[in-house]
Amino acid sequence: MNPQPISQPMPPSFLPQVSVVVPIYNGEKDLPDLIDCLRSQTYPPEKVEYILVDNNSSDRTPTLLQNAVQNSPEITLRPLSEPQIQSSYAARNIGIRTATGEFIAFTDADCRPEPNWLFSLIQPFVNPQIGIVVGEIAALPGNNILEQYAEREETLSQKHTLAHPFCPYGQTANLGIRRSIFSEIGLFRSYLTTGGDADICWRILKETEWKLEFAPTAIVKHRHRTTLKALQSQWRRYGKSNRYLHELHGIDLMRELDQREYLYRLTRWVLKELPLNTLKAITKKATLADILSTPIGLLCIQARSQGQREAKLSETARNIDSL
Repeated sequence: MNPQPISQPMPPSFLPQVSVVVPIYNGEKDLPDLIDCLRSQTYPPEKVEYILVDNNSSDRTPTLLQNAVQNSPEITLRPLSEPQIQSSYAARNIGIRTATGEFIAFTDADCRPEPNWLFSLIQPFVNPQIGIVVGEIAALPGNNILEQYAEREETLSQKHTLAHPFCPYGQTANLGIRRSIFSEIGLFRSYLTTGGDADICWRILKETEWKLEFAPTAIVKHRHRTTLKALQSQWRRYGKSNRYLHELHGIDLMRELDQREYLYRLTRWVLKELPLNTLKAITKKATLADILSTPIGLLCIQARSQGQREAKLSETARNIDSL
């Protein structure tokens, strides 16, 4: 379980067959940019298949997928569907079962892989001990205050998941796994709605001898949330994930702040941080996101706590699908 790069000679000819699996739900707005990013990959196109799995979308996603196949002859696009279970993990399982590549790379429809993403993500697998490779997630440009706050906190960065106190893991927005491993430990839990990335990585690292490596140059970009509603939904999901992983793996639940702690942090913000950062902003050494960091952060903590309290793991979500 080593998230640090492992020194290993890397022959330039290491170009195995790869399957890229992308679950899609109502991806009408994201698909054109995603397809452009897939077309731009530097990985040899004859060595990769892109499996795009529609997860019962209600928009024009199925039509756009078929059009993309016809209009992208230079790459192999394989559109599939998972109409029965509304879960990105169920969609990924369809992709895994269909995949022909020796290695499987995962990303999401609202991500924008950089041209060298796939090549960089696959190279560490030249080491036969490596079973999981985690790439980095960076932010797409944004001027919204909430986007600036998330960028300031590096909310999406894999450095947070790699530093998890229980066990490192990578988010499925940018993750590579040897396909053979799924024969050993099973697939994703189809009915799990969040936390499946940690669950699959932890099962691999805890139950087998495979190791994890971080590939910092394998970058996908993702857009931060732009509204308070979307930001709170994101952090409620983080809380739900923690509850589910507590039930599945016994990790500690996150400690909730009491009213006294909320009041203390707000008071410190008003009396100390707000005047200081306002002065910095006048000299252009701080932004509005810096000024509002504490109240936005407290809203996120509150939403995460709410998600953890309200989440209830279903019995079906405990089931591990087989290859």
